Amino acid sequence: MLPTLLIVDDEAAARFALKRAFAPQYNVLEADSVAAARPLILQQAPPVILLDYTMPGEDGLALLKEYAGRAESPAIIMITAFGSEKVAVEAMKLGAFDYLPKPYDLEELRVVTARAFEHQQLRAEVEDLRRRVTGEAQFGRMTGDSPLMREIFVMAERVAQSDLPILVLGESGTGKDLLAQEIHARSPRARQRFVALNCAALPEALVESELFGFEKGAFTGALSARAGKFELASGGTLFLDEIGDMTAATQAKILRAAESGVIERLGGSRPIHVDVRVVSATNQDLQQAISAGRFRQDLYYRLAGMVLLLPPLRQRREDIPLLVERFWRELARKYTRDAPELTPAAFQHLSRESWPGNVRQLRSTVERLFVLAGRQPLGASEVAAAMDPSPPANSNAEPCFGENDYRAARRLFEAEFLSRKLREHGGNVTRTAAAIGIERQSLQEKIRQLGVTRD
Repeated sequence: MLPTLLIVDDEAAARFALKRAFAPQYNVLEADSVAAARPLILQQAPPVILLDYTMPGEDGLALLKEYAGRAESPAIIMITAFGSEKVAVEAMKLGAFDYLPKPYDLEELRVVTARAFEHQQLRAEVEDLRRRVTGEAQFGRMTGDSPLMREIFVMAERVAQSDLPILVLGESGTGKDLLAQEIHARSPRARQRFVALNCAALPEALVESELFGFEKGAFTGALSARAGKFELASGGTLFLDEIGDMTAATQAKILRAAESGVIERLGGSRPIHVDVRVVSATNQDLQQAISAGRFRQDLYYRLAGMVLLLPPLRQRREDIPLLVERFWRELARKYTRDAPELTPAAFQHLSRESWPGNVRQLRSTVERLFVLAGRQPLGASEVAAAMDPSPPANSNAEPCFGENDYRAARRLFEAEFLSRKLREHGGNVTRTAAAIGIERQSLQEKIRQLGVTRD
């Protein structure tokens, strides 16, 4: 079905010439006045209108004022008389798509008209995506109805269909990994693997074997060949988390593989071609890291085909009640019991908190609140108690003092110490590591060894 073009001009000869020029490509409608154009616009909803300015009765600006700026307004191209620059400027201010002075060049008008149709089609696609993505304030396992999150969901939906590398930025706990997984799930690569790698937890000695795999006998203990992350993700998506913590050597290896699409297993000599879409994430300021010489600028440009910035929870407080309600339903299913009632005071208290640990911290707090709840409705005081899960500061409350074995006691003390410090810094590993005076990678390894949560 041909797209519809409406020509509004009081001169029959001008309408005839334009119809001959555009009829092969478009379904051309004609109107000889603004009054005649109105019912055609209502009935046929033409996406593009060629509108003459000078006409008897109402001029073209009257129609432009009426329709430009509406939610589903047509793209109006104003045709003005020679020397009517002021009219053209006024038309553009009112929302005209473009204007051409008479006598116009027919080829130029064709180009402008085609551009107007492309603009309208793109706008329709974006609106359709916006309706589908934000209809239930959900994007996979992510929830948000705030303007910031709706915009992220729309952009993520659009970019998922491409093969662009994506860089997801945001504080710890904002859901960068969930966004990466959902982008993969909505992409043409969804049937293939989603392979994740935490770059911060990757010891330097294992970088090459983890990324590119190894052949049998490549090193002591290599009893059989194994594929690396790039090879496993070929045809699918490779998610590189915490890329801001990669060493310079790791950055160089990833850049080379991403640019060439060719890898070699450790101990091998056969080039292996891989087809990988890279989605990466970090909570660090990479521009600052580039300035400080900690991150390669060429790798940044390779990874940042599209940058998506997830806002912290404190910038989208209107989403907190939605998130709490969702978590509350999920917890009722998880613990197979009826969910106690949350009072408006409880929601208000939760919405006022700053949540430095973002959605991850909110989820952990809501679960504590659910587990500790009885049958009575929960108010602000119950929420306040769930916000600080630390036991009273006395020796009997410290589990390490109940141990007789020194190594077991030390492990319990380290786990409790790191848990408290992580809570103090909202689950942010970088800030916690700086505060307690150890390297971030060492803290990541301790968290893994001790089974400490970052909430």
